[in-house]
Formats: sequence, C-alpha cells, structure tokens
Amino acid sequence: MQILLARTQGFCAGVARAIDIVEQALIKYGTPLYVYHEIVHNTAVVNSFKERGVVFVNDIREVPDNGRVVFSAHGVPPLVLETAKQKHLHFIDATCPLVTKVHNEAIQFSQENIDVILIGHKGHEEVVGTAGYVKDSLLHIVQNVHDIEKLNIPRHKKVAFITQTTLSVDETRELILKLRAAFPRLTGPQKDDICYATQSRQDAVKELAKLCDLIIICGSPKSSNSNRLREMGEQLGVKSIIIDNANELDTKILSEKKCIGVSSGASVPRYLVDEIIAKIKASYPDAPITSFDNPEEKIIFPSPKI
Repeated sequence: MQILLARTQGFCAGVARAIDIVEQALIKYGTPLYVYHEIVHNTAVVNSFKERGVVFVNDIREVPDNGRVVFSAHGVPPLVLETAKQKHLHFIDATCPLVTKVHNEAIQFSQENIDVILIGHKGHEEVVGTAGYVKDSLLHIVQNVHDIEKLNIPRHKKVAFITQTTLSVDETRELILKLRAAFPRLTGPQKDDICYATQSRQDAVKELAKLCDLIIICGSPKSSNSNRLREMGEQLGVKSIIIDNANELDTKILSEKKCIGVSSGASVPRYLVDEIIAKIKASYPDAPITSFDNPEEKIIFPSPKI
C-alpha cells in the first residue's frame, strides 16, 4: 500500500483569517465572546473555541445587549447587521473576502433592478447571507436544473447570476450553461466566483482519482466544500468516504487497497489529517507517504485590526 496526500491540506486563507480573528478577540477582550453561527464548518475548531468559553449562537438576538460578537466566515445578511446595531453590539466581521466580493456583486445587480439568480444550497449560511443583499422581488435561488426550469422570468429580460463560493465547479458550470440557454441576456461576474480553495482542492482530488483506489476526505458533515470533494471522487469512479477525524476511520475499509488518497476540506486543521495518516500507518507501517507542493502556501488574507 502507498498513501498519497492531496496537494492542498490545512486551512484556506479565508478560514485561517476567520479563526485568527476569534483568537485575537479572545486575547484582547476575553469572554464572554459570542460568534454568530459556527465560525467555520469544522467540529474540532468549534469545540476547541467552546472549551475556551466562546458561545456560538444561531440567532443574533441571543447575544446580550452591548455584547461582543464575531460574524462567521460565511457572511451575514444586512438584517443581522441592523439588529446588531440596534442592540449596540460590538461586532467584528470575519466574512471571507471572497464571499464579500459576491455580496458586492449582489448589491450592484440589485441596485440596477436586475433579476438575480443565486446558485447555491438553500439554507446554507453563505446563501442566506448573500440573499439578503438582493431585493426580495428580484431574488431567485436555484440549486439544480429543475429549479431553473421552474423560473418564472421572461426570456427577454436581462438576468444576472451569482454563486455560492463552495459549490462544485463542474456542477456550477452545468447550471450556468443552462441559464445561458434560457436567458440570452444573462450576465454575471467577470470571472467565476468559485473560490480558489474550492478549485484547488477539487483539482487535487481529480489527481488522486487517477492513482488511488480509495479516497479519504477529512471534513465535517456541515462542510459544503468537503462534501463536494467526496462526491467528486465518487463521480470519478473511486470509492470515497468523508470522516470528521481519525476516530471515525474503520481501518477494515483499507483492506486490499493498493493506494490511499487523503484530502481535506478548506476548514480542516492540518493536525486532523496527520492523525488520520498516523492511524493508517499504525495498521500499515511500511506504507510510504507521498506529498506534493501546496499551491495555496503563499495565499494570505490579512486580518482586520481587532
């Protein structure tokens, strides 16, 4: 057996920035410190902050008046900002800069009174946040071809699209092509809104699929980009599983496998991947490990002044 590590491991720049913001806030202000929604979709990260006194809330009204709160990397709708101001909350925005870019596009299209089609998973925090920047009368959320077929927009109208950043590149491309066929005047961002981390991780899984007979994705159940990686491996004909940590790995699945590929979502700490590797090595001590240069190594999003 041999073990291949995907090129991309550890936090992406947006996740690293969001976590650093919470760390800085804890050091400077201490507790109580609130975070609106999970700072990132990773169980280990969230539990670690909980152990240090951070309180995660799903309703901004749960934060006491004059309290201190951090907005998660997924972004928040304007209504949440307004409520925070009404409650005199001291808030710090950890929204990923790439998500903020999509928010700005939503604002621009909405101001131009253009119908906006938001491609994304309904109910996902990022989609809820982005949707808030579009006028209700202009907003259409689609997550599959059937949703596009149900759209009640005249073909002659100018229509814009924006996307959730963590969707599958291939899935998004298919939907955009369908939209272009349905709406000849379709407009959109100058370049794809799929974030660099989503793209590079998917490319890395494609590489693994050519060489491996099992792909292990380290990621939490709520992580959209992690789930897309598992789906991509399966679509490419390779058995792929997603696990939160090494404890969830049943080593029986490794039996008779010749090459194991290991990848991880953008919100996964590197140590979780290392623990998975260690568990595999415990059963197969002679298995060599091959790693590659990380294309994201020099990408950094600076944190705001806390």
